[in-house]
Amino acid sequence: MSKSADNIAFIGRCLMAVLFLLSGFGKVVAPAATIGWIASTGLPLPSVGYAVAIIIELGGGLMLILGWRIPALGVVLSVYAMATAFIFHRNVADQNQLFHFLKNIAVTGGLFQLMAFGAGNFSLDARRARNS
Repeated sequence: MSKSADNIAFIGRCLMAVLFLLSGFGKVVAPAATIGWIASTGLPLPSVGYAVAIIIELGGGLMLILGWRIPALGVVLSVYAMATAFIFHRNVADQNQLFHFLKNIAVTGGLFQLMAFGAGNFSLDARRARNS
């Protein structure tokens, strides 16, 4: 990759990470509301789902910024984005829910790009590959 492509890859990862980090932080500051929303969908063990969501969103966001284990992370975050789209944003007759559904689909597309082309040279994955 050229230096400009590496810069763009890094910026892209950071922009995607913002979505996950802010969503995870929102869940941390409003646990009762988040657990209640999870419970309202009928999912079992909403408190466990809450904890898993925070780990995936905050951990995944940090891993995106660092460019660490991007192929595996892309799979986890893609499955998470698609699952949340179909579980929490499936009422596409509601414009707000439709927007969030489509956002999750688009994020999955971006994650597929990361899985296909990697994190770029400004990443822990690239550093690990150079040191191997």
